[in-house]
Parts: sequence; C-alpha cells; structure tokens
Amino acid sequence: MIRFSILACVCLVINTVIVSAQQVFKLYEGRPKGSESWTWNEGTSTNKEVVYNVSEATLTAYLPPKEAANGTAVIVAPGGAFHILSINNEGVDVAKWLNSKGIAAFVLKYRVVHSLTDDPVKELMPKMQDFKKLDEENAPVIPLAMADGLTAVNYVRDHAKGLNIDPQKIGFMGFSAGGTLTMSVVYNATDKNRPNFVAPIYAYEPAVIGSTIPTAKTPIFIVVAGDDQLNMMPMSISIYKKWFDAGQPAELHIYEKGGHGFGMRKQNLPVDTWYERFGDWLSFQGFMKTPESRH
Repeated sequence: MIRFSILACVCLVINTVIVSAQQVFKLYEGRPKGSESWTWNEGTSTNKEVVYNVSEATLTAYLPPKEAANGTAVIVAPGGAFHILSINNEGVDVAKWLNSKGIAAFVLKYRVVHSLTDDPVKELMPKMQDFKKLDEENAPVIPLAMADGLTAVNYVRDHAKGLNIDPQKIGFMGFSAGGTLTMSVVYNATDKNRPNFVAPIYAYEPAVIGSTIPTAKTPIFIVVAGDDQLNMMPMSISIYKKWFDAGQPAELHIYEKGGHGFGMRKQNLPVDTWYERFGDWLSFQGFMKTPESRH
C-alpha cells in the first residue's frame, strides 16, 4: 500500500511537470513584415501581469493531458489597448481553465505599440482619456496584430495533427483590444485561416478592420458588462446584431456589473462565472464534450 502511494505521488509530480511545461512557437522566421526595423526587446512588468514591447509574435501552448483532450483548440488574445498585453488575467488564466475542459489553448503575444518607459501601464493611462488620439496611434500596429492573429490560426491548423487537435475545431477569443483583434481576424480570414468559432470579450469595435461576415458557419460568443467604464456594452450589442442578422449562430451575455477588464478576476459578482457559460456554449456548439458524452 505504501509503495502504491509513493508511486502515485511520483506519477502526479511527473504529470504536473508535463502539463506545466509550455512550448513557445515563433510565428515568423526573422522580423515579420511591417516591423523589420523594430529593435526593442520584449518586457514584462515586475508583477508579471503585463507584457509590453512585443516585436516577435509567439504562441505559448497550454495542452491538456492527451487522454483528456477533446480535439478543440482556442487561440487566446489578451487585451491592453494595443500597448500592453494583460498576459495572466486575459491569457494564461484563461488557457488553464480551457485545459481543465480538455481544450488546447494558445496564448498569443501579438505586436503592440512601442513603450518608451519601463512602466507601460503608467504610460498608457493618460492616452485612455482620448480614444480618438489613441486610435490614431494604434492604427499602424493593428494590421500587424491582425497578421499575427491570422498567422496563428494558420500555425495551429497546419500543426493540428502533431498537437492532437481537430483542424476544424479551432477557435479565436480575445479581450478588449484582443476582441478587436478577434473580429479583425474573422472578418479578413480566408478558408485556410478562418477560426471555426470566435469569442470577443468586451471588444472595442471602432478599431476593428473589415466587416465581411463569413458565409461559412462561424458561431460567436460575446460577453460584456453593462457598467463597462469604456462603454463597450453597445459595441458588443452591435457585433451580436450583425452576426444575428447574417443568420450566424450568436450568443450574447450582458452582466449588470463587472466593469472593463474583468477577465478571470474574482469580484464576488455573477460575472465571475462568465467562462462557465462559455463552456456551456462550447458544449452546445459541439466543441466541448460533456462528461456524459465521454463515456
């Protein structure tokens, strides 16, 4: 009995190490088009919550144990006004939850505006007071971020077999600016790099590139808070209506409270479990097996 317990503990440790070891995939060889002259190095805030000065787009893979994988994959794009990436709250923590449901997750670091200091959040805050100027500053970078998103879908689909993924069950979700990126990706995709489903979470619509809704079935899941300080709620309704009017499967959740940027944070509010509704929706759409269907 003691020998069995020790063996079980060793197996648990080995499994934990395997699950926690993430692979990082570069999306391009060398400097990608549009940022050939970028010489700055990527930085991470002291609390490891924010990444900035991304000049080389990457995917960090979070893969569930092979026996638990259901074949679905989701590319996750953190938000941060195209200046920073909220890498944990809107990236890694999301990926870990997806893994718990048997879904492979890929956190996307896409190219963002160059920060001039080592305190990118402090640098960004004054810019958030004037969205017109912020949009103008972001305008040259958003097409580059979109290219990173489309390349990410290509990468996951091209490597699906080796990653234990169904190439027709690849989703793209993003938060705030990542939601802008999500919509830009799906509007500009070809058959090869179009996500099979999308989930813009409190997306910023004015900066979205394009407006062509796919003719191929592409379900959308939208979440926002009614008290979003950046007024993203009407934008989410706008996206939902466009999808609904096009006859595409669409689901919209508006929580009374939650603010902007809630991500995976706990606030003791109903919005805290938005991702469980996402799980319900994934099951309904056939992208996540329910416990009953696994037997």
